[in-house]
Amino acid sequence: MIHLVCGVDEAGRGPLAGPVYAAAVILDPAQPIEGLADSKKLSEKKRERLAVEIRAKALAFGIASASVEEIDKVNILQATLLAMRRAVASLAVQPTEALIDGNRCPPLPMPARAIIGGDATEPAISAASILAKTARDAEMRRIHLVFPQYALDRHKGYDTAAHRAAMKLHGPAWFHRKSFAPVRALLEGSQ
Repeated sequence: MIHLVCGVDEAGRGPLAGPVYAAAVILDPAQPIEGLADSKKLSEKKRERLAVEIRAKALAFGIASASVEEIDKVNILQATLLAMRRAVASLAVQPTEALIDGNRCPPLPMPARAIIGGDATEPAISAASILAKTARDAEMRRIHLVFPQYALDRHKGYDTAAHRAAMKLHGPAWFHRKSFAPVRALLEGSQ
């Protein structure tokens, strides 16, 4: 039996808005991809270029998310693990092992190992990091087209001064995470 390892990572645990995304990637050893790294260390342009290459060269990849409603219902950690599970389940090829960035593994039907800092040391996790980040960024740009007043195209929903000012002026929208303290405080009128 061939040993197929998938790397799994998430994007969007910290923002005040939008879903959390996860990706799972099984790289093809016959088609190496140069420049894989933690998505946070790459420029947006380089991430986008690598995402296209990963999609073209990987043996399999899956991208999934957990909604704002799910985040608010089960908390961000559980929603992240749910998105990871969904990403692995969506792979067209079943891996024999999963390498998860971080210190926790979602329940999976194959052995899994959590690797702290894995997005910087394991190429398959780096690839997953890039796919999750580019997919989430694309979703935030889509929401921005309908709600430009929040400038989601610039900060992607993260907790910035500009984002807080926009929420204060326009109020939180459906895509804001009501369980996150800054959003909850605005909804309760305490800021």
